[in-house]
Amino acid sequence: MLDVPFWLWGAFAATVVVSLVVDLLAHRTAHVIGFREAAAWSGLWVGLAVIFGGVVFVVLGPTAGTEYTTAWLLEKSLPVDNLFVFAVIFAYFRVPRAYQHRVLFFGVIGALVFRGVFLSLGVAVVSRFTAVLFGFAAVLFYSTYKLLKDEEESFDPGKSFAVRMLRKVIPVRDDYAGARFFVVEAGKRVATPLLAVVAAIEAADLIFAVDSVPAVLAVSDDAFIVYTSNAFAILGLRALYFMLAGLLDRFHYLSKGLAIILSFIGVKLILQASHKLISPAVPEIPSPVSLAVIVVVLAGSVVLSLRRPAPAEQRSDTGDGPDPPGPGSPGSDPPGPAP
Repeated sequence: MLDVPFWLWGAFAATVVVSLVVDLLAHRTAHVIGFREAAAWSGLWVGLAVIFGGVVFVVLGPTAGTEYTTAWLLEKSLPVDNLFVFAVIFAYFRVPRAYQHRVLFFGVIGALVFRGVFLSLGVAVVSRFTAVLFGFAAVLFYSTYKLLKDEEESFDPGKSFAVRMLRKVIPVRDDYAGARFFVVEAGKRVATPLLAVVAAIEAADLIFAVDSVPAVLAVSDDAFIVYTSNAFAILGLRALYFMLAGLLDRFHYLSKGLAIILSFIGVKLILQASHKLISPAVPEIPSPVSLAVIVVVLAGSVVLSLRRPAPAEQRSDTGDGPDPPGPGSPGSDPPGPAP
């Protein structure tokens, strides 16, 4: 484990808290997030992550800095293919575009908490039971298979465990009430569909964590590295969604690239576990090599997608904005979830 000074943990926590407060204040008035605004915010989040990575390089050394950069880039890239799930959730619940940032903001807060729990458990388990890395590798290989065979499981927001539990705990009205999560009707407090959307987003993040947590633990088993890299990647996820959701169908080779990355990380996990459990003669994949592979594969996937566009009839019709056309398209403000 790294000997991380307390002030560095404090600097990280302060950066996250201040960033969330600034983001909340900047978006206190509900409005549609356009491409330029999303790109500017995305640049800000990337800049913060890079600056923090530079601090890690200086304070903790080049090895820690490389692991942080690799883990951050990995966690930044893996959710890209899952941004379609956000679009599905928003379309299912017919969320007006002006309220989508508010939903994702609270989704990010929940993701920071849950990822912290999962990663802490993961680090503790790996440090005591190295053999679990073989199981993590199997999870990544299965995810690779699904990506290559286009067998990603469908996600039904209305049937997610979180949404079903929410409806059992508190009544959920059919109509939205602006950006509010609760209203009082007939003297009783009831939830609006916006709260159900947050629950569905959190449920989706739990699904994402199945791939994400094992993958990042292959890069580093240090709690500071894995959590800070995850946190900065999660902070930028909202802006990335609003910037890319309407363009994801054009990057049709991205899922194949992510499959290659997941399989590579799976091999890295097997070698890592074998080195510790079987023989020190088994080679491990250094972090600089992992970083290079991720960068090359991602760049290659994007370039190949642009050079070889998918036929128009094969593209998913997601429109020019962050919503698929239909119930959640611009200008509509319909009343609540689809039946």
